[in-house]
Amino acid sequence: MTLSSAARRAALPVALLIACAVGAAMLASGLRASFGLFLAPMTEAHAWTASGFAFAIALQVLLNGVFQPFIGQVADRLGGRAVIIGGALLYALGILGMAFSSSLALFTFFAGVMLGVAVSAAGMPTIIASMTRMLPEDKRGRAAGLGTAGSSAGQFLVVPLAGFGISGFGWQWAMVAMAVAALVIIPLALPLSDRPAPVAANAPAANTETARAALSRTLRDPSFWCLFFGFFVCGLHVSFLTVHLPGFVHSCGLPLYVGAGAISLIGLFNIGGSLLSGELTQRWRRRELLVCIYAGRAVVMTGFLLAEKTTTSVMIFSALMGILWLSTIPPTLALCARNFGTRWLATIFGLVYLGHQIGGFTGAFLGGVVFDRTGAYDLMWVLGILAAVFAALIHLPVRDGPSRVVPAAA
Repeated sequence: MTLSSAARRAALPVALLIACAVGAAMLASGLRASFGLFLAPMTEAHAWTASGFAFAIALQVLLNGVFQPFIGQVADRLGGRAVIIGGALLYALGILGMAFSSSLALFTFFAGVMLGVAVSAAGMPTIIASMTRMLPEDKRGRAAGLGTAGSSAGQFLVVPLAGFGISGFGWQWAMVAMAVAALVIIPLALPLSDRPAPVAANAPAANTETARAALSRTLRDPSFWCLFFGFFVCGLHVSFLTVHLPGFVHSCGLPLYVGAGAISLIGLFNIGGSLLSGELTQRWRRRELLVCIYAGRAVVMTGFLLAEKTTTSVMIFSALMGILWLSTIPPTLALCARNFGTRWLATIFGLVYLGHQIGGFTGAFLGGVVFDRTGAYDLMWVLGILAAVFAALIHLPVRDGPSRVVPAAA
């Protein structure tokens, strides 16, 4: 049976909306994941320390989380399109500033502070939250899975292109090209016109609740804190592996390209993992899905810690972790929408995402401290396994019933 013309007209905007949101998330995440490639050429050109460069990027991660709830508040009031366009402009300016910074302090301002704000405004949480608000509930989980997969595709596709740019044209011109690419996010953001409509007098209470009332209600809800601390563990795992897996692999006597290939393979397999997670979010209880994802991480990390470290075992581990990598996002976002409503979704998911970024800062920094103090990463692997078990258990009390009726604002 073919779709009627009316049905095709109705389906086209949804398909266009999802495609543009996925493309924007792909670019934003891919550009951000490329910054580590510039550590060696920039520190060599400017005689900077590696720790100074790394601090600027770590500051970006932390400030991204700190600013996310405030950026989400603006997006909830003005709509995602305006915020994402502004973030894309700031993204381009920040990358240009990085390219032409003459001192480490100036580089830290552009890479850490300016891009910390830009990544919050034009990053995956704002993009996916804006898309989610514009879709009916039966399409949200699948669309969030597509958006998350797009972010992983950006990591898999954009990072090698940035590497080729550095090799072919030099690091400075590669950064200029990245700044131009950031501007492509602007046309992709145009369909995300989710600015709240004027509230009718007979509107449901969920639409009239103020931001303060919504946040007060959310912060008193135990389910929010379960999601927050679960997402903290997700960020801890992601940053620890992104920053330290190549070094761990090299410390086991394997070539450097094995560690680089491991990160790329994680991004590749997370495309499938995110799509699968989005589909399961539509069909299964989100709470049980999150429990299984974190329990799966504990099993995979334990197996890898105990296994002999060979190229084959590293690649198998990377593929399995890739499936579980950002597959937490679709069910977490769906639970936020179901339990706390969509009126202030970008704000509330921004608060949950703050937990993810605090965990990210902790994973990157603590991994370095553990290695400096012990000369190995074994203790960090054990902590990561225990954290995964904790995250699996803390999601058990999360409420996953029918959508709640939000009380009216006073």
